[in-house]
Amino acid sequence: MTDHLTPPTPARPLRPAKPALQGQHQLSKGLCLGLALLMVLPTAGAQNGRLNTAPAVSPRIPAARNLSTELQLKGVQSTADYIVAVVNQEIITHQDVDKRVRRIIETARPGTQLPSGEALRQQVLDALVDEKVQLSYAKSMGMEVSEADLDTAVETIAAQNQITLAELKERMRVDGLDYQRYRASLREQIMLERIRSREVNPRIQISDADIDAFYAEGAKGLGETSYNIAHILIRVPDNATPELVKVLQAKAQDLQQRASRGENFAALAKANSADTNTRDTGGSFGMRDGRRLPELFTDAVKDLAVGKVAPVVRSGAGFHVVKLIERENAAKATYTQQRARHILIRTTPKLDTQTALARMQDIRRQLLGGQASFAQLARQFSDDGSATHGGDLGWAAPGQFVPEFEKALLALQPGQISEPVVTRFGVHLIQLVERREIELTEQQKREAARSVLREQRFEAAYEDWARELRAAAWVEMRDAP
Repeated sequence: MTDHLTPPTPARPLRPAKPALQGQHQLSKGLCLGLALLMVLPTAGAQNGRLNTAPAVSPRIPAARNLSTELQLKGVQSTADYIVAVVNQEIITHQDVDKRVRRIIETARPGTQLPSGEALRQQVLDALVDEKVQLSYAKSMGMEVSEADLDTAVETIAAQNQITLAELKERMRVDGLDYQRYRASLREQIMLERIRSREVNPRIQISDADIDAFYAEGAKGLGETSYNIAHILIRVPDNATPELVKVLQAKAQDLQQRASRGENFAALAKANSADTNTRDTGGSFGMRDGRRLPELFTDAVKDLAVGKVAPVVRSGAGFHVVKLIERENAAKATYTQQRARHILIRTTPKLDTQTALARMQDIRRQLLGGQASFAQLARQFSDDGSATHGGDLGWAAPGQFVPEFEKALLALQPGQISEPVVTRFGVHLIQLVERREIELTEQQKREAARSVLREQRFEAAYEDWARELRAAAWVEMRDAP
């Protein structure tokens, strides 16, 4: 959906222009600082005579290139602080490194292999240096993040976590976090996202000849099935008695039956799952190549229809209720389409996000109470061009909606209505009408190949750019006092 579209043209909440791969890099909670996702990205290279003594290696800490809207508040105890690096007259402190290392360790996904001890600290420091270098470059190019943009980002984070701005500030106060320092950190993350998007993606050029060669070589990367799987983990303790195992298995079976009958899977996961890494996202792992998922899960869903729930499966951790949200099979050239409708209340200077949320909750209560149909209320209340069509957005392929909208849509079963969803366009109420799997057209196959090639080339393009910036920067590493 773009602001210039006017009725009667049905608009959809389309993704804004962005890096081709932004949606393909999943958010790593291990890189969150406060509420914002801090980006740990590769660096390397010669230092051009500068006092830059960081090792010329690329840290492989999990990376993410977009902003987190997942709420993570946790205060940290203060320790003695001192400067460990100066980057273009900006400092990095011992506490800066400590906080990043602690966050990575605390929230790393099970099975993640992290460097140990000083190796991890050095990689974190190297990544922080890169961030300072890139921020300095962004500022030198005149890039700014306005107060209005920052206010919108904070409001969105609060709304996505279903709390008010006042509640957000209170939680930060209780956790010993300074709100203004958080805003400053968030401003930097927005600026980093923008400068990386602007500078790196134009360096990646994929020609028709590249795509032809890609297919001639066997289209490596297109032959595997990708899945978006959600799960609920009922953990079984190591020392569980047979009686306790039976109780936990019965709980998993009950959840499986409730999910199969159409209860909201995301809500069930948030209320019941012991997997803290996926619980806040409704149990979803996000779209992943089947090779990157546990075989237990791919076996459970390989013959499952999209939107269905598999029988309960057992792992060493416990019992799992598994749902197939989405499937893409490039080898068979199929992907999942979704048809949805929505109601949009646009936010304005006179109508803030919290007021719009309250209005949308009232509309949702009318719908659930059977007082009117979705189409009727869309025509009556929606500010979108699709209102004249009862909010119908038609069939959409993966990636056509902004991330917040698509995430909420994927959590729904056909016929279900979401909670109010906040995006850059305002507040939405979404209903999933139906899903289907269809074959890719020839043009879509070539675009899929183009995306794979961009994925393969992105890291090298980023490292080249980061290396060039760092080589031209003043970086002084300092020893501990």
